[in-house]
Amino acid sequence: MKSTAPRLSPRLLLLAAGSAMMLAAPLSASWAGTGAKSGSPEATYRYERQKCLSGRSHQDRATCLKEAGAALAEARRGRLDNGVSERQLADNRVARCAAQPAADRADCERMARGEGTVVGSVEGGGQIKELVTRQVGTPRTN
Repeated sequence: MKSTAPRLSPRLLLLAAGSAMMLAAPLSASWAGTGAKSGSPEATYRYERQKCLSGRSHQDRATCLKEAGAALAEARRGRLDNGVSERQLADNRVARCAAQPAADRADCERMARGEGTVVGSVEGGGQIKELVTRQVGTPRTN
């Protein structure tokens, strides 16, 4: 019996892995955790502090707590983003796709805009992004 599952080309997988590395956020790994998306700087601080105290951080406890406090102070001052807007970051992600071969550029741009699935974390060592595109071919006649 013939498999009907989509076949991913090695080129697309390589593109996904390369794009994942290029799209990694420039923020510190400890600040890029789930709590950073929860809203307020205080909520993020509480999340990061709990990670420090529970030993789930990649840093020793004292350094982790110091970094979490420093990130909170910078967020309150509005300086955690290094002066770069979300729009600029999005434009940069898409612009990096210009280095890809023309045949892969559209898929790269789609992934840069958030399409596809993401597995892994920056803190865990990297993210793998995957974008599956189904193509229907013409039936073969024998």
